[in-house]
This record gives sequence, C-alpha cells and structure tokens, in this order.
Amino acid sequence: MKMKKKIKFLLLCLIALTQIFPLYWLITFSLKSNGEIFGENVIGLPQVWRWENYGNAFTQTSLIRYFLNSVFYSMVTVVVAGLLSAMAAYAIARMRWRLKSLVFGAFALGIMIPAQAALLPLFQVLDKAGLKGGYLGLLIPYIAGAIPMSIMILIGFYKSIPMEIEEAACIDGCGIFRCFGTIILPIIKPALATASIFTFLGTWNELMLANTFVDSDRYRTLPVGIMSFAGQYSTDWGLIGAGMVIATLPTIVIYFMLSNQIQDSLVAGAVKG
Repeated sequence: MKMKKKIKFLLLCLIALTQIFPLYWLITFSLKSNGEIFGENVIGLPQVWRWENYGNAFTQTSLIRYFLNSVFYSMVTVVVAGLLSAMAAYAIARMRWRLKSLVFGAFALGIMIPAQAALLPLFQVLDKAGLKGGYLGLLIPYIAGAIPMSIMILIGFYKSIPMEIEEAACIDGCGIFRCFGTIILPIIKPALATASIFTFLGTWNELMLANTFVDSDRYRTLPVGIMSFAGQYSTDWGLIGAGMVIATLPTIVIYFMLSNQIQDSLVAGAVKG
C-alpha cells in the first residue's frame, strides 16, 4: 500500500509540474530580452531580470485601456448571460410548455455551430445595423455565444433539485418569479459559478471576433491589444510576455475565488435528489 501511495504521489507531482511549467515559462519569458529568448537560455531563469518590461507595458502602450475594456466586456457578458441562462434553463427544465423541445434544440444547435461559420453573416448583420466597431458589436455576439453552454450546465443542475421545494413554495403562496429569485437562485449558485467561469474565460481570451468587429483602438480587448505589440520590422517579445502575464492574472484570481463553488457544483450534480 505504501508503494502504491508513493507511485500515486509521484504521478500527481508530475502532472502538477506539467501544468505549472507553462506559467513558469511565461513569467520567465516576460523578464528576458530578445537575445535570451531566442538564445540558448530558453527555459532557464533570466540572466538579467528585465522588470522594466512590465513598466514599458503600462507606459509605452495602451495596455490599461485594453485591460479595462476586457474587464467591461467580460463582466457584462457574465452578468447578462448568467441571468438569461438561469431563467431560460429554469423554463426548459422545470416547466411544461408546447415548444420546449424546439427551444432546447435551438440552444443545443448553438453549441454545435462553430463561431468561424457564423463570422461573415454576423459581420454583415452588425455592419448593416450600425453596431460594428463599438461596445455592442462585441457584447451581443459574446452574450449570445455564452448562453447555450451555460444553459446546458444549468439544466443538468436544475434536474437534480427536488420538485417538492417549489411545490411547497407554491402552496405557501409564492409566485413563480419570487420562487425563482428567492429559492432557486441561491440553490444553483455553484452551477451558476461554474457557468460564469466558462463564460469569463471564453470572453476574456476571445480574439477572433474582437479582431474582426473592432476597428478603433478605443474598443480593443486585451488579446487584440497584445497582438498589436508586434512591430512590422522588430518586436520586443519581453514586452509581449509581460502583457500576457498581466492578461493571465485575472483568470487565475477568478478561478481561485470560485473554485469552491465549482467543487460544490460537481458534488451536487453527481447526487440527484
């Protein structure tokens, strides 16, 4: 038994190292010069720690604006998509109505269609509506793209909640909206946190739509802004690395803040009733 535990421990340590290594490489990458990055010292510690790469990222670029734009897009998408998904999933999972299967199929179809296939039609629609190039030009696709996956996560969780809870609330005179807001929403917080993390990561790291629908530097997101750091004739890769580290930090913080909710969601979803 002790030998098996040692093997499991070594295996877990190996998996942890493989997961941590990309973050280690990114941090050391951001503190090197171009000569070190493309020289022999590829994965080692920097010979000269270039902390000024972070200062240059803030002073020589519009990184703060890009960062705030990404925060705005991500937060609005998480809140709006989370609220709409919670209500839509509740209607699909807990209510009886004629077109329920058709609506569920439409949301399922939204997961199957890749964003690349909808890029040109979406570009034309937003352009004709006069929304391309502004905040709404990205928020609408982001929210619409986040809703189907969130609904699928929440429907499975809703089905694990006993119907007796809502029946008792209805007997006590609780209406459907009050029941949803005061009873159901607190129960589904773990699943909603899980869906919110997926939505946040998808929005925060999204590049294709932001690069296609945004023309002005004023509305650029962080991934597009970092991509613009590359020059036509020369590129400061340490500066790009610093920007990537800054872009990675919020995702790590958000995950640690909501990690307990995700564990509760997995446990609750595994035990029905």
